[in-house]
Amino acid sequence: MGNIFSQLYFIPAATLTEKNCPNQAGRVFIVTGGYAGVGFELCKILYSHDATVWIAGRSESKAEKAISSIKNASPSSKGEIHFLSLDLSDLSTIKPAVNSFTAQQQRLDVLVNNAGVMFPPKGSTDAQGNELQIGTNCLGHYLLYQLLLPLLTETAASSPTASVRVLWAASIAVHVATPQPQGIVIDEYGGPMDQGVMPNYGQSKAGNVFLARCCAKTTPQTGVVHAAFNPGNLRTELQRHWSGLDAWFTDTFLVYPPINGAYTELWAALTPELTPDKSGAYVYPWGRFGSLPAGIESSLKGKSEAGTGVADAFVQWCGKQTAAFA
Repeated sequence: MGNIFSQLYFIPAATLTEKNCPNQAGRVFIVTGGYAGVGFELCKILYSHDATVWIAGRSESKAEKAISSIKNASPSSKGEIHFLSLDLSDLSTIKPAVNSFTAQQQRLDVLVNNAGVMFPPKGSTDAQGNELQIGTNCLGHYLLYQLLLPLLTETAASSPTASVRVLWAASIAVHVATPQPQGIVIDEYGGPMDQGVMPNYGQSKAGNVFLARCCAKTTPQTGVVHAAFNPGNLRTELQRHWSGLDAWFTDTFLVYPPINGAYTELWAALTPELTPDKSGAYVYPWGRFGSLPAGIESSLKGKSEAGTGVADAFVQWCGKQTAAFA
């Protein structure tokens, strides 16, 4: 209970903000969903410190509006900001987007898998027929990461240790809204079983924790490090599908502005504390390492490690679901 409380109230002040962010000239970032909410605030900070930022998403109009706002806020920036068109809920759009990106950029320092969907109408699916939250939050980002991994690896080879990173968005839902104790209820193939809209959201966030930790195991030799993060309880567009009691709960308890979540992501992206031996770590608001529920940790361990192997099975399922689009 203490771990839950410490992510909701009396959170320590952010130690890395727009006021002390190091200059990011020459570094390249992709932020999915960077035209709204937390992602927008992160892009705004990075661009103001001379980074090259790519906002990845499906709405060009929203992206262009965000880009204009970000540029106007930092007219003296020496950075760049661009739109990368992709739809995380349609796996067929991701490879073309990556091809477009790699044709224009020769490096990628940080991939921030920030975008997500929460509590859509019951029965919502992605273009491939997967439950929408799992499809968008996990499968789309996993495929994006896999396709960008060669460029991330190449960038890491000529960059400071542990400076090339992949960040995966989780949530307080990992602690309070996942099927207990394993985080995801999987079928015989490792795929998540439908538990209802709200638990499915929790499963997608546990899935991102699984992806961060399992991918971290596969990349130590490349120099790419990973982290999953709870950005914090925030008022953003994620709540666009909420009404009634959900909306009341949001207004009553989710009291932090999106900029706070951007501080969590900024810390995960830049802190020197995320060393190679901490790859796969979990980050609490507004930038500090935190622990996971015991059941989630058990899922993250293989059966040979006295765990359940749920995470490995889920990640293998993600690989199978996305293979045809790689």
